[in-house]
Amino acid sequence: MSNTEQADRIAQAREREIIMYSKDGENYFIVDAHLHMWDASDENQKNVHGAQFIECFYDYHKNLSPEEYVWTLEKYKKYSEEQFMTDIFDNGYADHAIFNPAALNDFYVNGFSRPLAWDMAQRNPDRLTYNHNFDPRNGEVGLRQLEEDAAKYHLKGVKLYTAEWHGDSRGYKLSDPWAYSYLEKCQELGIKNIHVHKGPTIKPLDRDAFDVSDIDHCATDFPDLNFIVEHVGLPRLEDFCWIATQESNVYGGLAVAIPFIHTRPRYWAQIIGELLYWIGEDRILFSSDYALWQPKWLIEKFVDFQIPEDMQGEYKPITTDQKKKILGLNAVSLYPHIKVPEGLQLREPAMASSSSPGPIGSE
Repeated sequence: MSNTEQADRIAQAREREIIMYSKDGENYFIVDAHLHMWDASDENQKNVHGAQFIECFYDYHKNLSPEEYVWTLEKYKKYSEEQFMTDIFDNGYADHAIFNPAALNDFYVNGFSRPLAWDMAQRNPDRLTYNHNFDPRNGEVGLRQLEEDAAKYHLKGVKLYTAEWHGDSRGYKLSDPWAYSYLEKCQELGIKNIHVHKGPTIKPLDRDAFDVSDIDHCATDFPDLNFIVEHVGLPRLEDFCWIATQESNVYGGLAVAIPFIHTRPRYWAQIIGELLYWIGEDRILFSSDYALWQPKWLIEKFVDFQIPEDMQGEYKPITTDQKKKILGLNAVSLYPHIKVPEGLQLREPAMASSSSPGPIGSE
């Protein structure tokens, strides 16, 4: 049996079952809202920067994962579709997952994480959603390509790296005129979900090119688009929170933040406590950032997690309903094609609040 035939059989089997995480009598519908199927193999590296990028990724993986979940660097550079499906669905509890690929064409011959992801999503439509990407520095040619890509991939979202290199350019801002042209095109094409890497720098990319201030501009000017700030702006969490509390179409993706639940649980308590205080429970999305981290241990630890008692004077305890929203139901509000089985919804739908619970914007 070929690998494709085997994958098709696995996909057909999964279509007949509901995969959900259960703990202490509570059932959780899980949407992993940000993950990858990448190829950072030596053969695909265009230059030394491709090696630097994946080695920086690997440092995050190695230093923040439980020991039993750490891969070798060689496996980490290029893993199999079978490994992905096992880690995300069979072992990782996900009911649905969303590819948010990065191109990084200046570093990788065939791009970092696009071609196989689309193929997998086509074969597993009930399990996988494929987002694409664009680079506003491609001008008019790129705008035409975005139209073609939207039709080809049935796009509901895109993933952007504002620090990505492009020839002599080492980044752009979403407030740039060409970026606005692309956001206008997204609005026209019905691509509503704009995922933006706004987190820790990744060598050799520049830290300041990931600054979150441009989100403030475009969220105001494009109220019909949703801006999902991946990695919640770390290490600029405070800046992100002050922006997001004012802009009701700004969401926080927990990739990179949530792994601190293992190595720095009190730091994680501060992160999630600040997010819940400022933007509320309806605009926070669980993401594993696979294969940086595996969702199994992240989900298990998050469901079991509680704000330490000595911090509860400043941060409220996290409720089970809040965890259900964060782990999946909030993502469904952005991607309504994802169907939640009967009995797994909350009594009230997880939709974006019109105002934040924080002191700014509240009444």
